Amino acid sequence: MLVQLAIRDIVLIDRLDIAFGDGLSVLTGETGAGKSILLDAVSLALGGRGDGGLVRHGEARGQVTAAFDLPAAHPARALARQHDIPDDGDLILRRIQFADGRTRAFVNDQPVSVQVLRAIGTALVEIHGQHDDRAMVEPAVHRQLLDGFGGCDSAGVSARHAALREARKALDEHKARIASARREAEFLTHAVAELGKLAPLAGEETDLAARRQDMMQAEKVVGEINEAHDLVAGSSSPLPSISSVLRRLERRGAQAPALVGPSVAALDAVLNAMDEARLALEAAQRLAAFDPRELEATEERLFALRAAARKYDTTPDGLAALRQRFAGDLAAIEQGEERLRVLETAVATADAAYAEAAKALSTERRAAAERLEAAVNRELPPLKLDRARFIVSIETDPDSRTPDGLDRVEFWVQTNPGTRPGPLMKVASGGELSRFMLALKVVLADRGSAPTLVFDEIDAGAGGAVADAIGARLARLAERVQVMAVTHAPQVAARAERHLLISKDLVEGAEHIATRVSPIDAGARREEIARMLAGATITDEARAAAQRLLEAAG
Repeated sequence: MLVQLAIRDIVLIDRLDIAFGDGLSVLTGETGAGKSILLDAVSLALGGRGDGGLVRHGEARGQVTAAFDLPAAHPARALARQHDIPDDGDLILRRIQFADGRTRAFVNDQPVSVQVLRAIGTALVEIHGQHDDRAMVEPAVHRQLLDGFGGCDSAGVSARHAALREARKALDEHKARIASARREAEFLTHAVAELGKLAPLAGEETDLAARRQDMMQAEKVVGEINEAHDLVAGSSSPLPSISSVLRRLERRGAQAPALVGPSVAALDAVLNAMDEARLALEAAQRLAAFDPRELEATEERLFALRAAARKYDTTPDGLAALRQRFAGDLAAIEQGEERLRVLETAVATADAAYAEAAKALSTERRAAAERLEAAVNRELPPLKLDRARFIVSIETDPDSRTPDGLDRVEFWVQTNPGTRPGPLMKVASGGELSRFMLALKVVLADRGSAPTLVFDEIDAGAGGAVADAIGARLARLAERVQVMAVTHAPQVAARAERHLLISKDLVEGAEHIATRVSPIDAGARREEIARMLAGATITDEARAAAQRLLEAAG
């Protein structure tokens, strides 16, 4: 429920802090005291439309903060967690309105979009007025309200609808695949045969290109290596001549060692170096050795893969997958009729399961509609709608297939016998609409309502017994949810557990008027109810009447 509302610099409100409790709270005051301003501020905090005109004159911005005490399992907490908002403790909604029209929204001091703020706010508070149409226009909402009242679980129908949708999707995809394959059967047959003969492998083109590059580089180098090897170890090699000269010099070494020794050593080093060069060149020859036929075969395979890739508008690495897909398409032609029958049977089975569940749900809804009609119609006579009738209109289309079933649900009314029933929003007048809405809310209060309900002058134009009946129903409603009512009816105000007085006062030390909201005690409350009864001049008779209302309500 709403436990605290703080308003800063909104229209005539400079600084206002209001604590709320459970049960029924009423807000009363003179016309023009600022009741509508207060509701505008609440709407702003809940994600309502912003307006720079809401900011108090002379200020750059205004702000509204609303704190809610909620059970751990409340849907608003789940919404907060979906948007990564910590939800420990109270859930605090804050909206800043700038004078230039911009707004900023926060939930538990975390910035959020206005859409997120509105989604959470909708789960927390419902605001209803004499001309309010929320939850009364969309038939989809009426269906949800009926299901909530009757405990009609549409989850099974929704699951079967999803299964039916998937079965139809599989059937449609298979039909499309068969139709496409049949149009391309000749091409597919040729392509599968050609690619089967080519037998491409994933990654093969990369490996072939690398091997071809290695062999082409080797082809360029191997001639130079062979020529060097011939020079070092072939027929034109100088090694035999150097060896012969070295042997002759070694024989003369004893005769002139100082003269011959260095030359012998140098020539010996030359022979060793030449031998090392021969060994290195022979090793290079072994590494560079390749069969030219292998290069030719590699190039042929590589060029064949690339040509096929161009032909089929894919990459060489994609040829293997393409071959499988073409083969699958071709097999689909051959096996398609059998698979088609299997999928058609699956669709028929899923459709039958959906129809069975949807019909059962329709039966539940019609039984719930009778109970809802009876419950709402019992509330109407005290609200001076004794000649009116509330109707739950259900149109069932056995051929429709929606996640919510076969039914279109809409709340209708007949305001007088003999008149044509019609949709609630089109037939009921403003005053009638508010009373129909109140009757609905009393019946549906513990079946999906937000934890806080705000009623804005739904007693407008009502008096005496009707106003008293409205007050009695608001009090009953407040036994299950938090209810706040802006009212001009003393009969409604007398039934409240908490009475807040809205007034406009001149701010001390300043030259401007500010709206104030103050809880009032028993004496002041009797005086306020007497004012509501008597008008500007409060008489002793009015005070006595106010006291009787309070005692009767108590």
